[in-house]
Amino acid sequence: MTLVSVVLFVTALTASAKAHEEYVVDDERDVTATEFLADALVDPAVVGPLIVGAAGVVAVVAGYLFVRPLQRDIGAFRSAMREYTDYVPWLLRISLGIPLIGAGFSGYFISPALEVDLRLLQVTLGFLLLFGLGTRIVALAGLVAYLVGVFRWPTLLLQLEFVGGFVAIALIGSGRPSADHVLQRVAGTTGTAYRRLDPIHERSRSFRERIGTTERYLPTVVRVGLGVTFIFLGATQKILQPGLALGVVDRYDLTAVVPASPELWVLGAGLAEVALGIALIVGLFTRATAAAAVAMFTLTLFALPDDPVLAHVALFGMASVLLITGGGPFALDNRLERFENPTTDTRIDEHL
Repeated sequence: MTLVSVVLFVTALTASAKAHEEYVVDDERDVTATEFLADALVDPAVVGPLIVGAAGVVAVVAGYLFVRPLQRDIGAFRSAMREYTDYVPWLLRISLGIPLIGAGFSGYFISPALEVDLRLLQVTLGFLLLFGLGTRIVALAGLVAYLVGVFRWPTLLLQLEFVGGFVAIALIGSGRPSADHVLQRVAGTTGTAYRRLDPIHERSRSFRERIGTTERYLPTVVRVGLGVTFIFLGATQKILQPGLALGVVDRYDLTAVVPASPELWVLGAGLAEVALGIALIVGLFTRATAAAAVAMFTLTLFALPDDPVLAHVALFGMASVLLITGGGPFALDNRLERFENPTTDTRIDEHL
């Protein structure tokens, strides 16, 4: 078995139940978290499959580390992904800019569950991110707007990934293609009229030089931001609000898709999301976990037609970034180097 099996296994657990539950159901079962857990955790039909599934994942991971199959394929994939590194800032800008514009024109504030019309703010921030104009300042302004909004409307926590996304953009900057890059090039050219009119070019260059060494932490920021979001959604939208998650199972008749009890669906999906979040935060098999997330979001778009697409764009983009960058600094992936086969021609310094 290869590590692809891990991706498929985790995806199967979470894909159809990964939607932001509050976006797709109005009715929920009348059951508290305490009642739900008390019943589910003594039911062999629930606990048994969860134990078997967890043991299966551990066995697959251990088998992968011992056998280490497809190393050349993995090395080639990783090398191909690194060719897209220059596009990471653009990918992040698109991933947050498009949802902001869509939210502005749709009449809600970041989260589809929050019907607050802040069109001018969101459309302005979104278009500036897409154009890449004043990118770091715009990202910080977006972060402040989100944090202020959370204090006023805690529902915004459903889109917690925006915190990590805004911080990542503020850290990495606009990249290219972007208006910032074009203006910097024009302002940096001797003799241009714009150079004489631009009051911030020199300060901006000095700032970029000072912050340049911190850009290496971008994967860490994205990992933590995405991981915390997974844990929050898995815990609050499923385990701590089982009535809401059970409503999703009933609405889409998920027990007919996979013959498992509704309790197993909810608890399995919640625990799987928490596990994925923890794996991302610690940087364990980062690319594989990100691939599982991308597959999960894609399946959700087809499986749950009522789930708003824009609610997943930022998540999709951040997971795609990790496919490109890998775990980065402070990831457990880096410690797995000691398992490397010294006879292989492909150096595995970041494990898929």
